[in-house]
Amino acid sequence: MKYWLSFTLFLCGFALSFTVFCKALAGNVTYDGRSLVIDGQHRILFSGSIHYPRSTPEMWPSLIAKAKEGGIDVIQTYVFWNLHEPQQEKYDFSGRNDLVRFIKEIQAQGLYVCLRIGPFIEGEWSYGGFPFWLHDIPDIVFRTDNEPFKKEMQRFATKIVDMMKEERLYASQGGPIILSQIENEYKLVEEAFHEKGKSYVRWAANMAVGLQTGVPWVMCKQDDAPDPVINTCNGMRCGETFAGPNSPQKPALWTENWTSFVETYGEEPYIRSPEEIAFHVALFIAKKGSYVNYYMYHGGTNFGRSASAFVKTSYYDQAPLDEYGLTRQPKWGHLKELHAAMKLCSKPLTSGQQTTLPLGQLQQAYVYGDYKSGDCAAFLVNNGSKDAEVLFYNVLYQLPRKSISILPDCKAVAFNTAKVSTQYDTRTMVPCEKFGSKERWEDFREAMPDFDKTSLRATVLLEQMNTTKDESDYLWYTLRFQHDSPNAQATLNVQSCGHVLRAFVNGHFVGSEHGSHNNPIFSLESNITLSKGMNYISLLSEMVGLPNSGAYLERKVAGLRSVRIEGKDFSRYLWGYQVGLSGEQLQIYSDLGSRKVEWNKFGSSDNQPQPLTWYKIEFDAPAGSEPLALNLGSMGKGQAWINGQNIGRYWVSFHTYKGQPSQTWYNVPRSFLKPSGNLLILLEEENGNPLGISLDRVSTTRACVKVSESHLPPVTSWLVEKQGGVKKNNRQKNGRKTPPYVQLSCPRGRTISKILFASYGNPAGDCQSYAQGSCHASNSKTIVKQACLGKRSCSISASNGKFGDPCPGLLKTLVIDAQCK
Repeated sequence: MKYWLSFTLFLCGFALSFTVFCKALAGNVTYDGRSLVIDGQHRILFSGSIHYPRSTPEMWPSLIAKAKEGGIDVIQTYVFWNLHEPQQEKYDFSGRNDLVRFIKEIQAQGLYVCLRIGPFIEGEWSYGGFPFWLHDIPDIVFRTDNEPFKKEMQRFATKIVDMMKEERLYASQGGPIILSQIENEYKLVEEAFHEKGKSYVRWAANMAVGLQTGVPWVMCKQDDAPDPVINTCNGMRCGETFAGPNSPQKPALWTENWTSFVETYGEEPYIRSPEEIAFHVALFIAKKGSYVNYYMYHGGTNFGRSASAFVKTSYYDQAPLDEYGLTRQPKWGHLKELHAAMKLCSKPLTSGQQTTLPLGQLQQAYVYGDYKSGDCAAFLVNNGSKDAEVLFYNVLYQLPRKSISILPDCKAVAFNTAKVSTQYDTRTMVPCEKFGSKERWEDFREAMPDFDKTSLRATVLLEQMNTTKDESDYLWYTLRFQHDSPNAQATLNVQSCGHVLRAFVNGHFVGSEHGSHNNPIFSLESNITLSKGMNYISLLSEMVGLPNSGAYLERKVAGLRSVRIEGKDFSRYLWGYQVGLSGEQLQIYSDLGSRKVEWNKFGSSDNQPQPLTWYKIEFDAPAGSEPLALNLGSMGKGQAWINGQNIGRYWVSFHTYKGQPSQTWYNVPRSFLKPSGNLLILLEEENGNPLGISLDRVSTTRACVKVSESHLPPVTSWLVEKQGGVKKNNRQKNGRKTPPYVQLSCPRGRTISKILFASYGNPAGDCQSYAQGSCHASNSKTIVKQACLGKRSCSISASNGKFGDPCPGLLKTLVIDAQCK
């Protein structure tokens, strides 16, 4: 009784203090030390990042619906300054940039929004989201107590807030936006700005609160976020790493739970398992966390030139919804089960008192109890590397290694983070059109700039970003010089802090080199032949996205640093420059622009592909509604356009250390296509062969599931209803425990056409590789066929009651692998 009395007195005292505090927060969303409070209700919220420009408006409804089906309450997005204001005070909110349309779609589906205005976002987005014209404002220093920067930042933030207010999109106006974010992970650079960094944090917070949105503001990774702005956590293990809110009046929020990790060209992908994600989410909630956002829930595509330096065009494809909007199983389904289990615990989590109980050296219980209602929820944590048996409230529980069991009533386990019973999907790419006919292709050779015709000249090697102004990835450095000896052999050495360099001497390609995400600085050394008389050096420096992070972003540099021929330094000679390629300037990637040049039949000049060649072909849109992707496995590096829309940079030739292309397939949204006469244009910078390209359908063609008798039934079977004031768990029917069961499903428009494997007993392996074991129910395949063939989905109990008992006394497992057609 003393325990509950002291807790009640604490609540009464805190409620009094919070009443005064929350006067500054108008509207329907407030907060206290436990959680966000929406319309008077404390909420445990699950959020998913979906970035509107990384998909298409036609995809938004489906993405949001699948997020909702997966148990997501909030959609979180950045606001992309450089998209919306490409030129100072000239705005674009159309098409994929239509922020208002995106938020209204979220609202229409009954979800909330967390709007991360920034306006610095990082996000693996070119220049961290800053428009490049910001760089050219006199005396500007980004992200510090600098008047020119603060003026522009406040102007844009005000623009976005006013737009949201005009559309009545804040929760205080009845809209879906419940949170806003100012700045982004500023703590990582704050020390570089010394006292001006600290004063900037205070200014940014006061500026944001002064915009009077009526909803709370957050700063992620910002331990010194001033009141009333909430400091939040970003990372993979915030239940372990987050120091907590910097005030007892603020809730614990996790704004970025990384579902995989950003992928860059040349690096192996990082695969994060659904078990690991679920463990850390459950741990964060168990430790009084109340908001978890998955970054990303759907990553999407870095269309055009939007990706930052060396970042792949495909973005967070390992998220619960993949690049094409398909559910990535079992990640999507396992997290859906987690969310459902957490929702069963909502009341004790938000109104109960937390108690922590030791259960072993590496095991403990977090218990939430409300003595008034009798509600109780428990999280049994095994942080060890081995399975453990623990005693909790006089009942023995088996805890798999590194797992958390969730008990919504402090008695029965509804979910364990390490027990995956969701199906595993196989995504396949099937060609629907091959572009192998020479007769269909045309090409156009990019001309090297003539030094004599260059209008921009300097006796120094110009910095690339300040020269191109982000109008192109490409900058030509051209040089002419007199040489007296005939056909002399020499060595060309170029030092670069660009990303890629291609060298030409007297019109002939002599070599290329590139850096990497971790080391963008590199050198090119090539043996060359100089002619007697005038010689021409043409160096094409290429960037694969602008930098996106770090202090003093405006001071970052790129391009050539030195050029030496036979030891002689040519860096101070007179250089001629050309920004971009002639094909870019003519916009030959568009229907109108493509008519401005004379295209040749493919291979008419020679049979070998050449560097810097444009390729053109027309095709009709494939029937159906499945996502589509270009298989560019035969190409090298370049860019691709469909009907004038840039689907992104490709770099197939940059292999990982395992010898595989970093990315082979490139997303082609169906909304980019017409029924017929679609124009595909490629700029190939290397020696890729377009005859190997195909347009592929992207689909889920197989579904596999593995469930044992030790697994739990789906959380959806945990139906709690009140009967005479007593809660009844429907997992207990007639004194018998509901057995686990498998659930198989195919995507819409497909049915289960074939059972490739089925075994109830002790099959070996998993869904990646399996085989029949020594114990096997001979009727396994027959029963599965009867239950599933010809259906889009089916459920089968993994129990002796269904299959019989092929080996008494042995724990049985059911594995099914099915084909969808």
